[in-house]
Amino acid sequence: MTSAVPAPTRVAEPLRRQMAKLWIVAGAFLLCAPAAAQTVAGDAFADAKDGGKKHIASGFICPAKIGLFERDAVGESNPETGEDFCAYAALDGVYGTIKLMPLHGDYDARAAFAADFAEQEGTGGKKISEGNVTIKGDSRDPASTVYTRGYVTAQLEDLHYRVLFAGAAVKSWAVEAVIEYAEPRDTPEQKEFLQAVYAAAQSEIGASP
Repeated sequence: MTSAVPAPTRVAEPLRRQMAKLWIVAGAFLLCAPAAAQTVAGDAFADAKDGGKKHIASGFICPAKIGLFERDAVGESNPETGEDFCAYAALDGVYGTIKLMPLHGDYDARAAFAADFAEQEGTGGKKISEGNVTIKGDSRDPASTVYTRGYVTAQLEDLHYRVLFAGAAVKSWAVEAVIEYAEPRDTPEQKEFLQAVYAAAQSEIGASP
């Protein structure tokens, strides 16, 4: 697993707290499991080819790597609602989290992220972008319309530390991604991660085993 070098502590502090909670759970599990387990609680994921972890309920596969991002853990975010996650990291404080949630009605990404937005703004984050983007996958699959909102959280010399929130309904699932990165250094990696997540979601979710 890649050793991540944390960005300044001002960067995406609310997400840091969220990830810290996930790592507490992960640490407790790994104390009782083989070192290579990479799965946190429950049986939400199964092994897939090339080191991937398949989300059993949706069919989405969390690959071992997405570009420079390496998967750190998969597990349950909220067992009561069926929300599960995949966590990734790259060098120099670049992080990506994917969240999968079963839908029981319409999905409103802006409302789903409302608490995260409030925390970002409450800790000094400045909204710099908001809108829908179209992400195309395989020619056989429809394009995804993905809601995104970006925040700048800190500045260090010539780097702007940012957090991008993204969410879309894919079939009967909500697929959310949160990416922490530094602009302009990590912009290609951010775009690659976002493209990979939603292209895979369109082809894998609900597909036949």
